Order: sequence, then structure tokens, then C-alpha cells
Amino acid sequence: MTIRKLCELLLPVLAIPVTIVFGYIVRRIIFDRLTRWSTKTRTQIDDILVSTLKGPFIIWFLMLGIYFALEVSKLPEKTVYIAGKILLLLGIFSIILVLANLAAKLIKTYSGRFEIALPVTSLTQNITRVVIFGVGILIILNVLGISITPILATLGVGGLAVALALQDTLSNLFAGFHIIVARQIKVGDYIKLDSGEEGYVTDITWRSTKIRMLPNNVVLVPNEKLAKAIVTNYYLPDKEMAVLVNVGVHYDSDLEKVEKVTCEVAKEVMKNVPGGVPEFQPFIRYNTFGDFSINFTVILRAKEFVDQYLIKHEFIKRLHQRYAKEGIVIPYPIRAINYEQEKAR
Repeated sequence: MTIRKLCELLLPVLAIPVTIVFGYIVRRIIFDRLTRWSTKTRTQIDDILVSTLKGPFIIWFLMLGIYFALEVSKLPEKTVYIAGKILLLLGIFSIILVLANLAAKLIKTYSGRFEIALPVTSLTQNITRVVIFGVGILIILNVLGISITPILATLGVGGLAVALALQDTLSNLFAGFHIIVARQIKVGDYIKLDSGEEGYVTDITWRSTKIRMLPNNVVLVPNEKLAKAIVTNYYLPDKEMAVLVNVGVHYDSDLEKVEKVTCEVAKEVMKNVPGGVPEFQPFIRYNTFGDFSINFTVILRAKEFVDQYLIKHEFIKRLHQRYAKEGIVIPYPIRAINYEQEKAR
């Protein structure tokens, strides 16, 4: 075997490992510098780019090595052409995957800023991926020399039939998108439906909205029904909410003293109990001459919906203790019987 033939056999075999080693060295040099540079910047975009591109970098050099091996090999020209096309398609597909992962990480990292324009949910993340993969498929078809105009026309006709067959699914999809864009219900909000279900919104998917109830159960509400339901959102216009506690005192009570003592206890609860709003000034409003007591409502304030339970708990305990100390009576239910009237009968 001559040296020339030996080189012809060894070149395709050595092309792949040499290219991989070269790619590893290049990745080590480039990404080490990029990592040091990204740690000095305030933005997280460069960190996300470095972490996303670092993984598939060697895979791209592996594909490049296979391409070089095919070029220097003595395989039939048609085989080399087909293999090259396959490698090109795989390269484009890998780039699409990288872009999809990059978009998902950027959305997850900057979700707080994106909330201003569009809330981040599973539905919006999936829509982003679908758009990226759709553009990638069009690019692949263009590389293969396939005209996309007939395909789009076929999809238009077929899409109509699919839309009729999947009417319920599509109605939930568009209802979910409407809920997200309207921003009246967002992930993290505490809501209550007119059917009685209430809890925190954990996610809005293409079909349903997930609501985690206080007992830690999850309710799945179809987006179409949620869009039509009467919903109370306890986080709009903001999370703070009034906490109302109904109290009754004896008719012989000094109402001025009752108001003063009650407000003092309420202020103490607002300042010391977690979930209370310290700067809020509680107040009371007398409202009813009841059967056995003068009734009034104490108005407190909580930072969010679930805080009201601890606030009511502590307020009732401390108010009962303070009333006992001040001699203010909370009467038992009383029913008076007129014996003279009964005798007259």
C-alpha cells in the first residue's frame, strides 16, 4: 500500500477526532474568556447566552468533523451530497433547539419585566416555542428546495377542518390567551369563582387554569368556563384588603369607651401580628340595635387574603381579654318572655 493510499484512508478517519479536539480547545479559550467577562456585567443575558451555547458547541464541531471526513473521503459524490444535506438539516435543527431553550431561559429570567407587556405562563412559553419551531421548519423546507406556498394553502384548507373538529380545544386555547392578555387574572392571584372554588392561580395552560386551593388541592378550570365565570380577584386593584370583624356589646355599655378600647386593641394587632398593615388606623362603625346587644363592625386591614385569618384570630383573643379587664360585657343571646301577656291569653 502506497503512502498516498494510506493518507487517503487515514484523512477521513483523523478528520473527526482532530476537529473535535480543535473545537474543545477553541471552546475552552473562548468560553473561559466569555465567562469571566459575563461575571463582570450586571445583565444576565450574557450569562444565559454562554450557558446555552456551551453545551452544543462540541456537537457542532463533531458535525463539522463528519463533514470534513466526507469531503476528503472517496465516497460517491451523491452519497457525500446526501450526507451533507442531512448534516445541514441537523445543524439547523440544533440551532432551533438552542434558540428555543434560549428563549425559554430569557422568559423565565426576565418574567418580572415581561409581566408589564404579557404575563408569563405555560401558554405563553409554549407559544414562543411553537413560533420558533415554525420558523425553523420553514427554513428547513427552504433548504430542501421545497416550495412552502402549496403547503401553506393545504394547511389553510386542512386547518379549517381541524378547527371544526377541535372546536372545544381551540375555544379553551383562545380563551386562555384572552385571559392572559386581559391581565384581569394573573399567575399568583387569589381568586374566587361564582361556583365557589377559590385559591391561588398557579398556571394558565393551553386548556385549563390551575387553581391551588387553601387545603392544597388543585382545581383545573377550563379556560372557556373561566372566561365566562364571575370571578372575584382579591389581588385587584392591589393585594391589601379590609378585614371586617362583627362584635356586639351589652346595652348598658359606655359606647365611647367601647370604641376607644376596641381601636386600641385593633391598632396593637395591626402593628404586632404578621400580615397586618402597621400604618393603617383601624376604626369601628356601630350599625344595629340587636335583640340582646348593640352590634358594630371593626375594620382592620391585611396585606393579602390569607393574612386575614391570623389577624381575626389574634384580634378576637386580645379583644376578649381586654374587654374582661375593662368590664365590657359581650352578652349571651337573650330571649325575654312577657308573662303578663301570656296570662292575658
